[in-house]
Amino acid sequence: MDHRPEKSGRIHIDSDSAEEGLAQLVLTVIELLRQLVERQAIRRVDGGTLSEEEIENIGVALMNLDMKMDELKDIFGLDDEDLNIDLGPLGNLL
Repeated sequence: MDHRPEKSGRIHIDSDSAEEGLAQLVLTVIELLRQLVERQAIRRVDGGTLSEEEIENIGVALMNLDMKMDELKDIFGLDDEDLNIDLGPLGNLL
C-alpha cells in the first residue's frame, strides 16, 4: 500500500516568508554584483585606466549603492549574514 500524500501540483507558501525569501535572494544577487563591480573598479584604478573624474564617479555610485542596500536590508529585516548563502560543499557565496 502506498502511504505517500496525494500530489496536488500546488506549492503552499506563506506570503510573508515568500516575500522575505525573494527579498533575500534579490539582495544577495545585487550584493554579489556590487562586489564584482567594486573589484573590477579597483583593478582599473590600480591599472591606471581611469581618469580622476571616472574614479570619483565610481566611488560615489558604489557609496550610493551601499547606502541603498543598507536601507533595503533594514526594510526587509535582513543583515549581511542573511545575504551570505551557504552553497554546501562550495562554501559560502559571499
